[in-house]
Amino acid sequence: MNSEILNDCPELLRQFLFYMETIRGRSPRTVSGYYIDLRTFLRYIKSTKILKIIPHNDEMFHSMKIADISTETICSINLLDVYEYLHFVMDELENKSAARARKVSSIRSFYHFITTKTTYLQDDPVKNLESPALKKEMPKYLTLEESLELLNSVKSKFAQRDYCILTLFLNCGMRVSELVGIDLEDIRDDTLKLLGKGNKERIVYLNESCKDAIEEYKKVRKVPENASRSNKKALFLSNKGTRLTTRRVEQIVDEAMRQAGLAGRGYSPHKLRHTAATLMYQHGGVDIRVLKEILGHTNIGTTEIYTHVSNQQIQNAANKSPLSKVKQKKKDANS
Repeated sequence: MNSEILNDCPELLRQFLFYMETIRGRSPRTVSGYYIDLRTFLRYIKSTKILKIIPHNDEMFHSMKIADISTETICSINLLDVYEYLHFVMDELENKSAARARKVSSIRSFYHFITTKTTYLQDDPVKNLESPALKKEMPKYLTLEESLELLNSVKSKFAQRDYCILTLFLNCGMRVSELVGIDLEDIRDDTLKLLGKGNKERIVYLNESCKDAIEEYKKVRKVPENASRSNKKALFLSNKGTRLTTRRVEQIVDEAMRQAGLAGRGYSPHKLRHTAATLMYQHGGVDIRVLKEILGHTNIGTTEIYTHVSNQQIQNAANKSPLSKVKQKKKDANS
């Protein structure tokens, strides 16, 4: 955990973040997400309970320090406080239901920790807190034709690397955090070890396209002599010889989309994960239970979003109706 986070944490929040990192094994990225969500919540609590002001989406709120919030204040909140906070983030911060649901999850985890791992609270004040209803939307994905166009349009100084990145996204359905974490030693013959959410490892199999793309990239992959051990073992490197960041990968995908004429459609690395899953299901006939393992989902309910049907499938179904070619018989003009 970096010093910037630690310097702006009340003691209870610091203990919670250490617990999530060291005991629960959450990744630094996940712990940082908990901190950001709970910092917003505690800024609201400080505004309303300590400063006695109505918070707004302004500089004062977003620069507010939270390290001085007491344990007593944190433990004094009730369910109504949280409902009012959720109205604030919806109305003032314009958080959609997915963002509010994530904040609810962070608050639940925080107070569950206080109740079960400390002696400050006997009863969990948010145990009955419900998550906002999430609107079920079909995932955004590229068609097979658009995927081929994307792969065929890669033009950059690091074309082999960027092509390999896109190939792995579109064939393996990995998360961007999993991609940047790949080490050379994770690749063995036709398998690739990935480190997913919650530090859970899984194995995915590499098809011919993936193996060929990796080999072509490895031919031009250059590592500076003074590179750190972590950078030397990383598969994907920047032009400085350092491990690629998630932000840099996002930029690489954005540029590839632009070159393929697909810019401005909101396609991100995560949308390429959606694309891989959809193509496997629709064109490859991959069973949903197998797809769950490939994607590293905890439960099959998450995977079910990829069982949506395409417009072509709907059209094909309509054409297969036994009545699809029946036409009205023309009546005799004399009748």
